[in-house]
Amino acid sequence: MRLSIVLLFLFLTFSAFSQQFYLFVGTYTEGMPSSQGSKGIYVYRFNAATGDATLVSTQMTDNPSYLAIASGGRFVYSVNETHGKLPGGVSAFSFDKTSGKLTLIDRQPSGGDDPCYISVDAGRSWALVANYSGGNLSALPIGSDGSVHSLTELIQHTGTGPNKARQEKAHVHSTILSPDQHYLVVADLGMDQLSIFHFNPSAAKTPLTPATDSIVKIQPGFGPRHTAFCPGKPYVYALSELSGMVDAFHYADGKFTHLQTISSHPTGYTGEIGSADIHVSPDGKFLYASNRGDANNITVFSIDAATGKLTWKGVVSTQGKTPRNFMIDPTGHWLLAANQNGSNVVIFKIDTQTGLLTPSGKQLSIPAPVCLKMTPVN
Repeated sequence: MRLSIVLLFLFLTFSAFSQQFYLFVGTYTEGMPSSQGSKGIYVYRFNAATGDATLVSTQMTDNPSYLAIASGGRFVYSVNETHGKLPGGVSAFSFDKTSGKLTLIDRQPSGGDDPCYISVDAGRSWALVANYSGGNLSALPIGSDGSVHSLTELIQHTGTGPNKARQEKAHVHSTILSPDQHYLVVADLGMDQLSIFHFNPSAAKTPLTPATDSIVKIQPGFGPRHTAFCPGKPYVYALSELSGMVDAFHYADGKFTHLQTISSHPTGYTGEIGSADIHVSPDGKFLYASNRGDANNITVFSIDAATGKLTWKGVVSTQGKTPRNFMIDPTGHWLLAANQNGSNVVIFKIDTQTGLLTPSGKQLSIPAPVCLKMTPVN
């Protein structure tokens, strides 16, 4: 009897910790109407059993508008999007999982103005950065102590699109690794294309080389922004900022085969379009896309497991303005939406059967939140 009680206690303790995460929120600290009072990166403890989040610490750094957490959660990397005042930067932080505090290790130039996306490979060898205004992407080696070193590879894009106001030159918007870590998918809003690179983490200086059939063209004027791979299925999805369209592709060993184009806005929508972020649920059944502009919502699609095609399910207001970024927690039960100009992060409950979202009534008040990431507490 005593053994059974001990085992039950251990099980409950493990279950409780398995649903505890650190939530990192990157913000704009200046240059935006809603950025006043920002403390940089906010660290919360998130309880996936209840959807509650408690502030643990903050760490000041310039405009950490996108974050990446290295495997194991002991190091965190941010871009520093300085809007041309200074060269764009990448900052490396150590993270103490006991205290929940970040400590700056170092900072390096990103190789271009306005870095807006950063990925770190599973082996924590490279930081891969998209420089929006620079129209290029860079690879910065990471040291054994988590520090980020000077870039060793810079790939410049040149080209334009038909939208003269937004596509006057190349605008690299995301650098996303494939699930097997063999390829990097680079979305260029200015050139209406996805570029596919072989990724070699053991390379000394140049981990990126163009793949065969390395250019995937998106319809002119669409402005691709972010991509999302479907867990466990050979599908990848691209969201375009200027059109609000989602392109679905079959994916195999770096090759994209187009399947479908579908709008993230309801039929008849005539407001301003400004689509932003896209993610697939951990079970691979649903896809979500955020829309800014006049919409300020998140669209829900179901994914056909046999074909990869999407079916419209519905939309939900993000209860704030400009949902720049959102994330689904690792358990797949919660969606958190960062409203940049609403200065709030709204927490939604996910119906795992239908994929639909219900406001939980829980919000975080944060100036100009723009990026959300999580890592387990233990």
